[in-house]
Amino acid sequence: MDDDCIPDGWMMDEQQFDELHRRRQAALRGGGEERIESQHEKGKLTARERLEYFLDEGSFREVGGFAEHQRTEFGLADNRVPGDAVVTGYGEVDGDRIAVYALDFTVLGGSVGELVGDKVCEVMETAIETGIPIVGLWDSGGARIQEGVGALAAFARIFALNVRASGVVPQISVIMGPCAGGATYSPALTDFTLMVGETSYMMITGPDVIETVTGEQVTKEELGGAQVHASRSGVAHSVGETEQAALDEVRELLTYLPANHLADPPVSRTQDDPNRSTAELTDIVPSEPRQSYDVRTVIRKLVDSETFLEVHEQFARNLVVGFGCLGGRAVGVVANQPSVNAGTLDIEASQKGARFVRTCDAFNLPILTLVDVPGFMPGTNQEHNGIIRHGAKLIYAYGEATVPLLTVITRKAYGGSYIVMGSKYLGSDINYAWPKAEMAVMGPRGAVNILYRDELAAAEDPDALREELLAQYREEFANPYRPAEQGYIDDVIHPGETRQRLVKDLEMFRRKNEQTIPKTHGNVPL
Repeated sequence: MDDDCIPDGWMMDEQQFDELHRRRQAALRGGGEERIESQHEKGKLTARERLEYFLDEGSFREVGGFAEHQRTEFGLADNRVPGDAVVTGYGEVDGDRIAVYALDFTVLGGSVGELVGDKVCEVMETAIETGIPIVGLWDSGGARIQEGVGALAAFARIFALNVRASGVVPQISVIMGPCAGGATYSPALTDFTLMVGETSYMMITGPDVIETVTGEQVTKEELGGAQVHASRSGVAHSVGETEQAALDEVRELLTYLPANHLADPPVSRTQDDPNRSTAELTDIVPSEPRQSYDVRTVIRKLVDSETFLEVHEQFARNLVVGFGCLGGRAVGVVANQPSVNAGTLDIEASQKGARFVRTCDAFNLPILTLVDVPGFMPGTNQEHNGIIRHGAKLIYAYGEATVPLLTVITRKAYGGSYIVMGSKYLGSDINYAWPKAEMAVMGPRGAVNILYRDELAAAEDPDALREELLAQYREEFANPYRPAEQGYIDDVIHPGETRQRLVKDLEMFRRKNEQTIPKTHGNVPL
């Protein structure tokens, strides 16, 4: 600092400078060299090392670095460290400012007490007031037992701010170590939760408690490991093989999200021709309705090259959701996945889709829906566990969305699932169908079996008659031209012109509903 900028009497003497240096060095060491070494031996970075890797070089500005808890109970008086068990502040990712906090496991196991809550809440409140994303790096044993109800109150204040920030600024959590008890619920309230394979865990109660209460024996990995939450519970949106990989994915995710709910979706320069033909999609999508294919190949052909980021990849794999760009503009993509359970909608897919649609709507991201769906998953398990209730969530999410909605029926759309997947009268702005698409109350085979039950029963050759009736049904009903005649489809287009149509439509609708902002809903976990 220039000496001319320092008022008279403000120059530090040597003793003051030494004290400042001592405190800063103490904060940088966290819980001490021994605990830092233990962190490294577990394959984990420290809180400060994570922030240094994640943020743009030299951009981090710490707040509360000298703060220390003032508790004396149960030996806490001898465990005072500048900054306590969390590092908080502001930094930049690709030049865009964000608020960050990183729990420090080397200090009291990253436990959350009153001061930790104060520091986290301060940066969250600032993020809400200034409209910048919040990223939390979790490595915490949960509430600080020594502080009693005060620690629980700290969590409650964090949860309340998670709710206040919901749908206002993007919130992203990264689980980088243990995340137990109350520490699990703040990440669960955020928009995206990423975990690190091998070293991260999320659980309300640990294996020891479970064995005591229920007699069940289970390992930490089986109970709350990264793969469990990514593929079974759906709590985790993604798993990084390393901490660096998880943080890299957060950086990529932020490139698709606006800073807040009042901002436009990001726009990037692209070398990909907006008029590029996608004629190869004719060969990628089979004409036979029951033949499988990977819809992610279709998505990558439609969006700008190398821009598709799938989220929730391992959970409810019969529905694909993620982010991409069309003509440089960020969009959300929802697509049935024919290669998994034929792309049917079940309870988990409905929840996954509804949550993603609401996330996009909260942050002004247009939604591209690719439809190839035979219906809802049948069975007593689905019915008894509430497929009606959960399917209604997806209907509600599309029905309340105010962002541009673009829908393409690539092959088939039957029954209620046709309605759910971004249909015209549920609010979609543009609905296209490819020439071989089939739309009907149910699949042709099921419809023929019901409509011509008596004729088939009396026929000498029921199989031959069925094939004849199927061809007739497809010609008269299960094709895109009848719905187009009735106004349910805006146009029947060749697969090769799909990308250029979508890019132009997105440009046309990009200012849709400007007067409706600010939004009226948050982003409740579904």
